[in-house]
Amino acid sequence: MIEGLLVKPLGFQWETYDPFLFCAFHHDHYPAGNAQLGPDPELLKGRRIGEDFGRKNGWSMYHGETVPGFPAHPHRGFETITIAEKGRVDHSDSMGASGRFGDGDVQWMTAGKGVQHSEMFPLLHQDKDNELLLFQIWLNLPARSKMVKPYFGMMWHEDIPIVEVKDDHGKSTYIKLIAGSFNNHKALAPAPDSWAADASNEIGIQLIRMEPGANLSFSAVDSAVNRCLYFYEGDKVFMNEIEVQAMHSMRMDSDKNFELVNGNETASFLYLQGKPISEPVAQYGPFVMNTQDEIRQAFYEYQRTHFGGWPWPKHDNIHPVEKGRFAIHAGGLVEEKG
Repeated sequence: MIEGLLVKPLGFQWETYDPFLFCAFHHDHYPAGNAQLGPDPELLKGRRIGEDFGRKNGWSMYHGETVPGFPAHPHRGFETITIAEKGRVDHSDSMGASGRFGDGDVQWMTAGKGVQHSEMFPLLHQDKDNELLLFQIWLNLPARSKMVKPYFGMMWHEDIPIVEVKDDHGKSTYIKLIAGSFNNHKALAPAPDSWAADASNEIGIQLIRMEPGANLSFSAVDSAVNRCLYFYEGDKVFMNEIEVQAMHSMRMDSDKNFELVNGNETASFLYLQGKPISEPVAQYGPFVMNTQDEIRQAFYEYQRTHFGGWPWPKHDNIHPVEKGRFAIHAGGLVEEKG
């Protein structure tokens, strides 16, 4: 810790702080897709198909076998906030909800008492590469909310506020508000049972992009708030004159002011803040509860009920190539964004 600042290198899963559990970061430069919306089978040779996290040639299949992504898997006791800045994601779940989103859209899903979902990354372009830039943030739920009804919601990029801030030299910083507020601008409403739904918990989720040489101030906040900045794209920045290279996190003490000065390249960051839930965390794989007994109960109930089953033809369900961005909600509401 240097002057209230803790700097750490970033890996695949980014360390976060209560009330967040972690953030998975995906930046894959996929090749052109084939008729099945996956890579050419020749490119799959030498990979651990079904368990491919090696980033060979700059991309991974993850748990996908034909199409990259994460086939059907269960969750309980927390929320996933999926920010798809580049590329497209095909969602399907045990509630009957489905969708295709990307190019800046955000999906907010409350697992609550239990849900299965799949997140596949279809390679829709067959004549050029398919870049994917995606964050999935796991936000914890307090004990009173861990068994709420599951929820699926979309934030389309056309509706998400982006605030421009100019410094004294006319340099711009752009702040995309996914949760919380900034300079009297408010994000869209979060999931109804989320820790973020209570403004007093001061949840903030932002994507920040700074022009070369731009300055941005972070004022002191409530002493209970945890806050961290994740520098994922650019060259170097200076936080209170301390040099920080890209692919590092910066945890900032809440009671101090910080001044961020960008270097000579455009820089991009994820910012997370919030008051901690301050409850015991028992986690095993896809389940996050408060006790080990609750984890055992989650496994038992999933084995017995499969959290409602799987209504789709495949565990790695994808949507037709001609579909644009859309969402079909569990209650039947249909959104078509093109």
